[in-house]
Amino acid sequence: MADFRIIDAGEVKLRCAIEGEGPLVILVHGFPESWFSWRHQIGPIADAGFTACAIDVRGYGGSDKPEPIEAYSMAHLTADVAGVAQALQPQGPAMLIGHDWGAPIVWNTALTRPERIAAVAGLSVPYTGIPDRPFTEFFHAAYTARNRFFYQAWFQKVGPPEAEAEADVRGFLRKFYYGISGDAPPGSWPHKPADATLLEGMVDPDPFPSWLTAAELDYYVAEFERSGFRGPINRYRNHERDFEWLQAFRGRKIEQPSLLIGGDKDPAFNGFGRIADPGALMAQEATDLRGVHVLGGCGHWTQQERAAEVTELLIDWLKGL
Repeated sequence: MADFRIIDAGEVKLRCAIEGEGPLVILVHGFPESWFSWRHQIGPIADAGFTACAIDVRGYGGSDKPEPIEAYSMAHLTADVAGVAQALQPQGPAMLIGHDWGAPIVWNTALTRPERIAAVAGLSVPYTGIPDRPFTEFFHAAYTARNRFFYQAWFQKVGPPEAEAEADVRGFLRKFYYGISGDAPPGSWPHKPADATLLEGMVDPDPFPSWLTAAELDYYVAEFERSGFRGPINRYRNHERDFEWLQAFRGRKIEQPSLLIGGDKDPAFNGFGRIADPGALMAQEATDLRGVHVLGGCGHWTQQERAAEVTELLIDWLKGL
């Protein structure tokens, strides 16, 4: 069983679920999740001879929750991961695995602190290099300017997105998780006008897909009822800050051994339709890409929807380093 520890990462203290002994593997979750999204991987990674450490990202669960929007910039979040690595394994570099927002966090930690990170794997979101423009410019042009709803544009409003999610945490999570899962039929993530709210038109499935049990959903609900959604949503309000910070690293590539896993029904994997071949694009920016695995029928919640398959792929990669 994982042991919960509060780790001083430098700027903040993070709750970490830790199991095993050996080289350090840090697991970084996305939105709206927690350390718990790695529940199927922690034990097997530990059993394979590693120290598995699944963190609650700042703003989530048992970790510190700073108030300012700018506290959730990529500069701060990569510093948190590097701080955990330093605290738990000061004698050598760590290995990182991230999903959803956790993937850009680990990609950019490896990019900006190559001396601290030995290898890096991402689920759902490929690494596509230093951006040429903030992501806000993309979604304003592709969605908002065309009167099309995009959830990240909705998240730029401070207050209403949190209120909508917190009014019914269980309903919010059920609809959000289902809408971009591999089980959802077309239309579960509806097309709607730019001024709509996130939950308008979204489906609450009955029954919920078997990859998330009622008890597991209960855990997520309890976590968010305690912590709220301000910190998690603040991550989306830092696109311009992230863009400016990353320009200092232009010309650099990820040189550590890397791995990419995604689902062919995951809209984030192909950049919401912008990326024809995520693996080929990433190979241009990651010089030691050791595998690209596209899971047929899998949606966004990669390590939960396909727990055994993802665990096996990750352990094979880790053992091959």
